[in-house]
Amino acid sequence: MSKPAQPTHPRKEIIHEIIFEADTPLGRLFDILLFAFILGSVLVVMLESMENLSDQLDQFLYILEWIFTIFFTIEYILRLYSTYKPIKYATSAFGIIDLLAILPTYLSLFIVGTQSLMVIRALRLLRIFRVFKLGTYLRHGQLIMLSLRKSAPKITVFFLFVLVLVTIIGSIMYLIESGPESGFSSIPKSIYWAIVTLTTVGYGDITPQTGIGQMLSAMVMMLGYCIIAIPTGIIAVDLYSTKDDTPISTQVCRYCADDDHEHDAVYCKTCGELLKDPVREIEKKELAKGTNRSIP
Repeated sequence: MSKPAQPTHPRKEIIHEIIFEADTPLGRLFDILLFAFILGSVLVVMLESMENLSDQLDQFLYILEWIFTIFFTIEYILRLYSTYKPIKYATSAFGIIDLLAILPTYLSLFIVGTQSLMVIRALRLLRIFRVFKLGTYLRHGQLIMLSLRKSAPKITVFFLFVLVLVTIIGSIMYLIESGPESGFSSIPKSIYWAIVTLTTVGYGDITPQTGIGQMLSAMVMMLGYCIIAIPTGIIAVDLYSTKDDTPISTQVCRYCADDDHEHDAVYCKTCGELLKDPVREIEKKELAKGTNRSIP
């Protein structure tokens, strides 16, 4: 027996469809406009960090900053309003990012310099996967995260092994090169050299002076190339084992704002509510066919 749908509010449905969905002309237009505002606001923050700007341009950027902030504030309020369970959306990942995108400007009225945190708005560009129907790429991203979680125990063991290895190598190098003139003045500093060398970064701020030390350094560098390949292989194996080409849905639940649904899902897997209003979907299809029925 299917779960009965909760009563819907026509105004909320329309706003939700425009703001959250990208499968309608208005929704797509809104999201493209939103991306333009996000890019513009990030550009403003970058320009404001430049000290050689004129006072006139600085004032113009300040006005633009508040225009963007007011727009994002109204958008955030509308997202809360159009969601039937606003707390669910407010505590979701996108909800927190949307809130953090508007807070820095208001905080700058009380704390100087916090407006530079507006670069957080760049995280909102993650919505591009939904707007341009890049669900396949979103699915691939989810598979990578899943494979990383499956690889976590193996990576942890590997990390502990490397930690023990650099401690031993650093201690040996300290015994070989100990002395203030060589830079290996303590075991922790020698361990730092071992980490830098093993990861093939090689800052060059500490280098061995003796022949034995240089030979050990060469061995550690060669060992570093071998070790780098290990975590890559672990993740690749787990990624292959979690291979899944199932298409992902771009439908956003209007009750809890969850957007991770299968392409043929009817109900939200988080709250159990209907993902789409059946009556409204029929009206949309008939309107697309050129009928005279209107959407409430």
